[in-house]
Amino acid sequence: MRNTTLVSAATLAMMAAVAPVHADTSDRRIALSNNYAGNSWRQAMLESWSEIAGAAAQDGVVAAADAFTTSENQATEQAAQIQNLILQGYDAIVLNAASPTALNGAVAEACNAGLVVVSFDGIVTEPCAWRIAVDFQQMGREQVDYLASRLPDGGNLLEIRGLAGVFVDDEISAGIHDGVAQHSQFDIVGAVHGDWAQEVAQRAVSGILPSLPDIVGVVTQGGDGYGAAQAIRAAGRDMPIIVLGNRQDEMQWWADQRDANGYETLSLSIAPGVATLAFWVAQQILDGQDVPKDLTVPFLKITQATLDDTLAQTPSGSVANVTYSLEDARAVIAGAD
Repeated sequence: MRNTTLVSAATLAMMAAVAPVHADTSDRRIALSNNYAGNSWRQAMLESWSEIAGAAAQDGVVAAADAFTTSENQATEQAAQIQNLILQGYDAIVLNAASPTALNGAVAEACNAGLVVVSFDGIVTEPCAWRIAVDFQQMGREQVDYLASRLPDGGNLLEIRGLAGVFVDDEISAGIHDGVAQHSQFDIVGAVHGDWAQEVAQRAVSGILPSLPDIVGVVTQGGDGYGAAQAIRAAGRDMPIIVLGNRQDEMQWWADQRDANGYETLSLSIAPGVATLAFWVAQQILDGQDVPKDLTVPFLKITQATLDDTLAQTPSGSVANVTYSLEDARAVIAGAD
């Protein structure tokens, strides 16, 4: 009996020496600060947050996981929102930022007040914040690489950009232009901002088409491919290869066109569920874990071969998605070390 007691004590001591020290986050409050909700990607992002972060709050992992969205995509409005979250006593802010730089002052205020700030998708450059992003430039380059594989003779391209001034828009566009520099058989003959929204993209493309020569491809940022297709069809033009952005409506259009005439393309975007990864990263930082300041996740790619399965799993009006668990977040953090 005495030997059993000694072994148990020794085992417990060894476990205590090896196991990481955890802080209790059950009394910690995490807020989502979101700058824009005007498209299906942002709506899916908010739904993912509600599902995963909301469940964590209900389970007592954290005390609260509230979401706040500004009425306009304005950095000044979001900066005021961040300042309000500081005053309301939140312990961490998960941030999808209107600007990579214009919010740095408000983010620094939050850090100085003791808050953890984790930016994702629209990240910030303030050094005190954490950043979670995909390689958006690579996402842009891959579009042009794909078009080069399909159209070796090249031709004219139309570029549809996202929200002006946002980190994601600048990075994807930079990657697209780098890709065109590497594949000189292509020329970008026009560019419009589609704001990552079908209706905006359709109006913008309809407005520029009369001034454009024939185009062989459309490079995009997500939420704009179906709108571009509608505008091109209405103009009576031949349908170019439109790189899509994982929205259900454009994937359904792709499947319909494939069945009707063999249409082929590629679709890629960051998964809206990256917000849930940002939540868990914030929770882990509050938990006392050592987390690198910059984390990179892969973008979600859909090919001709995976279209049907992905479409079947994507609700009408939504976006192809992946959400993250605590274990997923720990794996991402460990992989960045």
